[in-house]
Amino acid sequence: MASIASEYLSTITALLAVGTLILLQLVVADIAAILAKHAPGTPVPPDFSRFYVRAARAHANTNESVVIFLAAAVAGILTSASSYWLGLLSWSYVACRILHSASYYANKQLPRSAAFGLSLVVLLAMLAVSGAAALG
Repeated sequence: MASIASEYLSTITALLAVGTLILLQLVVADIAAILAKHAPGTPVPPDFSRFYVRAARAHANTNESVVIFLAAAVAGILTSASSYWLGLLSWSYVACRILHSASYYANKQLPRSAAFGLSLVVLLAMLAVSGAAALG
């Protein structure tokens, strides 16, 4: 087990980074909603001029793709996919999600969309690397 952990340390660290990012996004969204006096349990209106709305959407959007990231990373580790490529792609996903969140917070639509699209390409590449290893 120690050899697997050391071989895939980059990917495992990226998994931890994504978990940390999601937690930070949750805290930012919650604090922003509290400061905006948004009533808990009520729908978030689609008013993207409000920071707390953008923060909530950034968090929700990461949640929408993180399961694919987890599946691809874990499958890659379990099938002995290239640790180099899996690590590089995992950190690329982390970078895309950070850029996406920062762009959402700053209300910059073009970089946000670009980061989102690139994160999908990275996820496809991770699935391909993991799938190729699984198929031998």
